[in-house]
Amino acid sequence: MPQPLLTVSNLTLDFLSHRGHTRAVDGVSFELRRGETVAIVGESGSGKSVTSLALLGLIPMPPGRLVSGSAVFQSGALGEVDLLTLPEKQLQKVRGNDIGMIFQEPMTSLNPVLTCGAQVAEALLLHTSLSKDEAKARTIELFTEAQLPRPAGIFTSYPHEISGGQKQRVMIAMAMACRPALLIADEPTTALDVTVQARMLRLIDDLRRQYDTAVLFITHDLGVVAEIADRILVMYRGKVVEQGPVLEIFENPQHPYTKGLLACRPRLSVGLKRLPVVADFMAEDDNGLLTAQPAPVVALENEALTDSSPEIEAQQLRDNSGTTKTFPVEHLQTGVEQPAINRAPTRLLQSAEAPTLAASASVSGAQPLLQVENLQVHFPVRSGWFQPKAVVRAVDDVSFTLYPGETVGLVGESGCGKTTLGRALLRLTEPTAGRILFEGTDLARLPAEELRRRRREFQLVFQDPYAALNPMLTVGEAIWEPMRVHGVGGSRAAQKARVLELLQIVGLREEHFLRYPHEFSGGQRQRICIARALALQPKLIVCDESVSALDVSVQAQVLNLLNDLKREFGITYLFITHDLSVARFMSDRLLVMHQGRIVESGPAAAIYAHPQHAYTQGLLAAIPKDSLADIRSAVAGRLK
Repeated sequence: MPQPLLTVSNLTLDFLSHRGHTRAVDGVSFELRRGETVAIVGESGSGKSVTSLALLGLIPMPPGRLVSGSAVFQSGALGEVDLLTLPEKQLQKVRGNDIGMIFQEPMTSLNPVLTCGAQVAEALLLHTSLSKDEAKARTIELFTEAQLPRPAGIFTSYPHEISGGQKQRVMIAMAMACRPALLIADEPTTALDVTVQARMLRLIDDLRRQYDTAVLFITHDLGVVAEIADRILVMYRGKVVEQGPVLEIFENPQHPYTKGLLACRPRLSVGLKRLPVVADFMAEDDNGLLTAQPAPVVALENEALTDSSPEIEAQQLRDNSGTTKTFPVEHLQTGVEQPAINRAPTRLLQSAEAPTLAASASVSGAQPLLQVENLQVHFPVRSGWFQPKAVVRAVDDVSFTLYPGETVGLVGESGCGKTTLGRALLRLTEPTAGRILFEGTDLARLPAEELRRRRREFQLVFQDPYAALNPMLTVGEAIWEPMRVHGVGGSRAAQKARVLELLQIVGLREEHFLRYPHEFSGGQRQRICIARALALQPKLIVCDESVSALDVSVQAQVLNLLNDLKREFGITYLFITHDLSVARFMSDRLLVMHQGRIVESGPAAAIYAHPQHAYTQGLLAAIPKDSLADIRSAVAGRLK
């Protein structure tokens, strides 16, 4: 066996605060060789990101405190060094040159006052002998390799001018700029849609093959792990509870926590009414010891999702209590003859065909909660001082309808206009043209004061949880603030009790009330944002990638929670996501968006079983495969 590039031994790290110390990493040990990919998986807050940040000296000391351990790295410039004890000046020579890192949250990792190109070129100028012109040419080349549209345009764009997925690709280009010996990828595909994710995984794997680069891949997506990793480390509460080759972990997991992680992820091949969670597989006794639980019995929607019989479609309309949903989706109800328009499994929508959904509503007699008619959002782009402004058609003549208690999934590639559409519905981005009818009121023409009063009825869970939270407010105050602004929830004591209840609903504890956003992991911050959106008990919630930052176990809890709230309170969701497996589980109907237009619409099960548009077919084909047969094939391909 070749000498390990990185050897981590007994890494133990604490965080100190006025509440005492918290052991974030507890005795972690592993090796990483050249050309190998090791994946670290686990729940949000399990210590995955802290482990990687500690290796690069990015944990401030204090509040961090290194208790014990070593991380021996074979540096090309410095030889064999211990990263944990290396002086800062020497560590700067290693960071970005020998070790590249893709951070979890691209918006907070990129400098908002520098262009994207300048930030990547800066790394090249610092660690190489390239001139400014050569660094610019190399940066544009990197942007091209990262599949960014208009690479020369992105070079001069600021982070706020590009989408979340494009920002993540800029981070990937920056990490790969100096062709590092070790690439640490902390959730590198979280903000990417499935097609770009597939290209990024191939890009990272090509880098590994071409330059014999070692990859430490941190992710919550076990489908991605199955496709890219050689070995897996499973972390729980700072400890490695199981590790081994990827095929062995998927075929025969030993620890109940690993079994729970594998069962939590939604799958296209099996439709579930409710997702299993980790607590179904293990429990904790009074002494903090873990005990295995019997495997849960899961309720299937139907074992054969491609069967489109009326009985199956009616079953897919029923929730756990057996009651049929009241909104008119294009499903058949058992024993009831429906007009031909409802029997179409999937329809390809052009802008002129949008009224078909309204026709479906008129057949059933239900009143829509939200009607979007010919919505347009255009952004002017100056192409030169003496040339007319060009126009980016981010949302181009979009029409659709949402009904009370319905979940409509909106999927598409990064930059297709999903987020812009969601923000335009709530007037956070002003529409160029069109109507947004919320309970018959056109929000697009509502005066500002009246719009503010009605905002409690529709809320948005933002894509970037860290940017969405005020760093100067505790999380309790952040959740409490909208209740005070709108004067809901009763007395201050009743409002505070509601905040504590919401923290528990989203899987946090009462003592988190007084903590600040920077004290939480990315997944925990997203749960805080969901709690804040629920504070006003809105009728409509626009979820913009609301579970993209969550690991699969917490994701399962949140998705089950959202469905429970929908059943209990009749909340309507527009669920924007790039994860088609999640969209399949959550959605009653699906809208597929491409270049600002809705290109396909219909019942979620029907679209997944029989996609009609070539773009939809490409999205489904790019989903990571996590069946044992696919994992065996991926492992065999990596050994070639």
